[in-house]
Amino acid sequence: MVRRLVPDCDVRFLQSQCGSGKGAAMVTAVAHRLAAQHTERQRILDTLRLSREQLFEVKRRMTEEMARGLSKQTHDQTSVKMLPTYVQSTLNGTEQGDFLALDLGGSSFRVLLVQLKSEKKQKVDMHQKIYRIDQETMQGTGEELFDHIVYCIADFLDYMGMRGASLPLGFTFSFPCDQTKLDEVTFFLDFTCIS
Repeated sequence: MVRRLVPDCDVRFLQSQCGSGKGAAMVTAVAHRLAAQHTERQRILDTLRLSREQLFEVKRRMTEEMARGLSKQTHDQTSVKMLPTYVQSTLNGTEQGDFLALDLGGSSFRVLLVQLKSEKKQKVDMHQKIYRIDQETMQGTGEELFDHIVYCIADFLDYMGMRGASLPLGFTFSFPCDQTKLDEVTFFLDFTCIS
């Protein structure tokens, strides 16, 4: 039975006190099998280890390809496709106030209120509500979709007791788009272009 379970292992039967060597043979077979698997894993992983110099070369090539991907002249000839984000600055940890975060993807639209409070440690409170987007709205016109988004935002602000508040927001739109400026984008929904 042991030879059938692990045919590539060296099975040795050792005498036990009761005269049966089955338990010792099983342990020996399993130990040999695990050792062989470990050796094979190490052999494969060794081919994937990179030296410090190789890692710097990978970094250099990635940086070069990303720069080429952002370049209008070579954008189509690069292996790493890049899109400019038009982000003008990054966070530094001193931000405070209320912000809306919008996430549209698939059949749902999530609205979040993110409240950053400046204390000894930055404190973040988040409140969210998820709205369903029905099939008719998803397959309708861009105007219908964005009307629905406005309705959801207004409903959320009412829910949070902030009706009429004017808040900065970030918008995640999980669909293909072509962004040409910070405040200008063309979305591609079901092969329909919305500017």
